Amino acid sequence: MAFIKPFKAVRPKKELAEKVAALPYDVMNTDEAIEMASGNAVSFLHISRPEIDLPRDIDVHSDPVYVKGRDNLAKFLAEGVLQQDETERYYVYRQKMGNITQTGLVVCAGVDDYQTGTIKKHELTRADKEEDRVKHIDALNANDEPVFYTYRNDPALTATIDKVTKAAPLYDFTTDDGVSHALWDIADPKLIDSLTKSFAAIPTLYVADGHHRSAAASRVRDLRKDANPKHTGREEYNYFLTVIFPDNEMTIMPYNRVVKDLNGRGVAEFMARVGEHFEVTPVAAAVKPGERHQFGMYLGGKWYELTPREDSFPEDDPVASMDVSILQDNLLSPVLGVRNPRTDQRIHFVGGIRGVEELERVVNSGEYMVAFSLFPTSIEELMALADVDKIMPPKSTWFEPKLRSGLFIHLLD
Repeated sequence: MAFIKPFKAVRPKKELAEKVAALPYDVMNTDEAIEMASGNAVSFLHISRPEIDLPRDIDVHSDPVYVKGRDNLAKFLAEGVLQQDETERYYVYRQKMGNITQTGLVVCAGVDDYQTGTIKKHELTRADKEEDRVKHIDALNANDEPVFYTYRNDPALTATIDKVTKAAPLYDFTTDDGVSHALWDIADPKLIDSLTKSFAAIPTLYVADGHHRSAAASRVRDLRKDANPKHTGREEYNYFLTVIFPDNEMTIMPYNRVVKDLNGRGVAEFMARVGEHFEVTPVAAAVKPGERHQFGMYLGGKWYELTPREDSFPEDDPVASMDVSILQDNLLSPVLGVRNPRTDQRIHFVGGIRGVEELERVVNSGEYMVAFSLFPTSIEELMALADVDKIMPPKSTWFEPKLRSGLFIHLLD
């Protein structure tokens, strides 16, 4: 049974919300963050990517970076850029991107649910990224960016949340990427109690995006628990910031791959090896796979459609039959030598929001040698695997639209 609780959000003044809101910390590098925050003293990137306010050669995982994030959060609070609500509330966050609309409930989830498996995971975390988030959250004394969760749609619950959106929103703006963002609060104790009970009847929540933030929140709780001889289990550090969306509103885009070289092979030898496990068909236009088990490959200015041969993967294995696994097990690892995509620096992952045009650009630039386009993993695949405690290969899903950071923050005390 899923436990959720309301909280006193720290959030921007209404007139500053659009300027404060920023993309998540992990969809950009430092140079991109500097450019995005340029000329904007209240961009949330000063908190989520605080290295942008420090010398360019600084180690982004060094203590001064985490201290700067803490100081910038304190500055935003002192100057009134961010203010904390006086009572505990839930919030409703709606995003629209083209014909996509997703409406989620902003809550605090429980670390206990994460540790016991009521909150299901589908990816492994990287130790360095997890450690970075632990230090960041602990230094800020806050969950500054929400985890992105989903659940199997409950029509009655969705109807209740939708009613909230009939009122005037706290914020309503459209960002440069064309995505609209609106936020409402729920302060009525009866409605808060009703929503809490409704989620208590939901058996499972699923991590969609934010495995490192979830794991880090869990570790921060344990650190603080161990340091607090009067720990009760009700302290704010026992909970972490989450936005929960129904599964039928989730949009997953492909997570494409590009590789720097052909692993010492010439083009002819490489193509012959690819043909051992795939039918290779030259095509005139970029390949945007329209179904499972269809792949595109861009090499030497030309596109090819790849179809895996029947004996190349076990159809009855839910992990091995995923498209990301088929590509990894039959081409990336044996042919290109990318045996661990989580750590190999020769491979790069390109979110589907950038389209196949980005694959062409990076290969044509000479920075990468070959690119692969995939069909997106489905939300049904994600939940089915999580239900049986299976782990997806890295970079299996790219969710859109991305949650904007800075619109709500959860303080840990």
